[in-house]
Amino acid sequence: MHHPVQDELLRELKSLLPARQLITDPLRRLAWGSDASFYRLVPQLVVVVESEAEVQQVLRACVRLGLPVTFRAAGTSLSGQALTDSVLVLLGDGWRHIEVAPDAATITLGPGVIGAAANRALAPFGRKIGPDPASIDAAMIGGIVANNASGMCCGTAQNSYRTLAGVRLVLADGSVLDTRDPASRGAIARRRPDLVQGLAELAREVRADEALSARIRHKYRLKNTTGYSLNALVDFHDPIDVLAHLVIGSEGTLAFISELDLHTVPDLAHKASALLLYAQLETACRAVVALKATPVAAVELLDRASLRSVQDHAGMPPALAALPDDAAALLVEVRGETAAALELRLTAVCLALQGLPTVTPVQFTRDPQAAQALWNVRKGIFPAIGAMRPVGTTVIIEDVAFPIEQLAAATIDLQRLLRDFGYAEAVVYGHALDGNLHFVFTQDFGRAEEVDRYRRLMEAVCELVVQRYDGSLKAEHGTGRNMAPFVEREWGAQATGVMRRIKALFDPQGLLNPGVILNPDPQVHLKNLKPLPATDSFVDPCIECGFCEPTCPSRGLTLSPRQRIIGWREMARLQAEGGH
Repeated sequence: MHHPVQDELLRELKSLLPARQLITDPLRRLAWGSDASFYRLVPQLVVVVESEAEVQQVLRACVRLGLPVTFRAAGTSLSGQALTDSVLVLLGDGWRHIEVAPDAATITLGPGVIGAAANRALAPFGRKIGPDPASIDAAMIGGIVANNASGMCCGTAQNSYRTLAGVRLVLADGSVLDTRDPASRGAIARRRPDLVQGLAELAREVRADEALSARIRHKYRLKNTTGYSLNALVDFHDPIDVLAHLVIGSEGTLAFISELDLHTVPDLAHKASALLLYAQLETACRAVVALKATPVAAVELLDRASLRSVQDHAGMPPALAALPDDAAALLVEVRGETAAALELRLTAVCLALQGLPTVTPVQFTRDPQAAQALWNVRKGIFPAIGAMRPVGTTVIIEDVAFPIEQLAAATIDLQRLLRDFGYAEAVVYGHALDGNLHFVFTQDFGRAEEVDRYRRLMEAVCELVVQRYDGSLKAEHGTGRNMAPFVEREWGAQATGVMRRIKALFDPQGLLNPGVILNPDPQVHLKNLKPLPATDSFVDPCIECGFCEPTCPSRGLTLSPRQRIIGWREMARLQAEGGH
């Protein structure tokens, strides 16, 4: 700690917390200065919290001293949400409690529970949680909910916002609200009338503005995690319910989530998957529109470049190698409660696909291992691209959504835009039923001209998504620092003004994860970029995603593999610059 106010915080916390929970040494602070994004901010102090009472103590001390504070779960966020150069509050091991309701219709979770662990607890009941991000084997519930993360199957109907049953929060001033407890709801209304009455008035204003209300509803017809969850203002009338749903997707800028209840969804036991190959992307997108009206569980679009990155992997059909440059594929899954129900749904799906010629015959596999191989390859595209990138570059995965009716034109436009800016290696894939596309490309942030190329690309992407297609700049990865400069461009001045009022009501001093979601700096997405110098051929492919950390035997004892690589890279950078 190098500032008198920070030194005072450390002295105060030393009297409240065990010394092992206060991290001040340069190496470990550096190690917690990266997440899965391409940003780096080194915290001045890392505080490990094991209980709600400790969160309250830390927040009250930070508020009293005016020090910004950021919460971090697994650090798998892709848009720079879990970073700070001030105080980083890290979940310890005391947040992993799971309680399944007797009928398994709901599940109570601590924020430190890994998403896959929640699903393992629900599996015996044929249920699962709704959110299904690709990072579910590493991401924690606190981060999943704080980012309103979704994935391949959940769409907009089964995300955290739609499946929230109740939540326990610690507000910026240390107040606790449990929306599941009527007494707690009444107490917070008395203790924080500024917040509760302010939200009630804001919601009334928004609902009374028919044009704004209609715009908000229209925006959430797509997956959308750009900015705050303004749909809470039109979906709910009780201000406590509005409050709870505003916290979903707020990326730690409004409150700390200490526990929550989620409604569970069926995990249908009978499944079949197919990889459908099309000679033309346009035909594949027409098939997506046809499948939208069928009982299909998931449809993933993969362009030719993404197929090329995985065509040599185990389980991939030989026909991939011979596909033309304009080809695309759909990875489709159909599910049923029984084998007979599955067959009926497969019949409906195959009927919908008739008249849309495929390169090879449509063939669904019911073999769980063969199907899992297909889905594992889809999940592995991002790491595969990351491993193949030139040394010294980072891999970026962007996340947009278009109206499904315009998916073909939008995808072609996006591919052309990437080529025009010289990103020939870029791949495009995504959750096609939701019009949600990811595009992955490699970027060198070590040269000013390359940073400027990235800047110009993002301006062009914003123009394409917002102006041409009225889509979402962030569909499921959260706003973070990455898209904060563009929130007003997507939402307009009026809606963004509502977001600023929300932030001021929850966090009057602006200390919770400042600069994330709302940021007045139009260049913030170009600052604090993570250096990735060459170190060793064994570790250079690492993209610091954090997926390895939950299963690492050294976790909690010493640095994790990701953190060791972060340290190794910093040593390489210092040596290259003549340091020690």
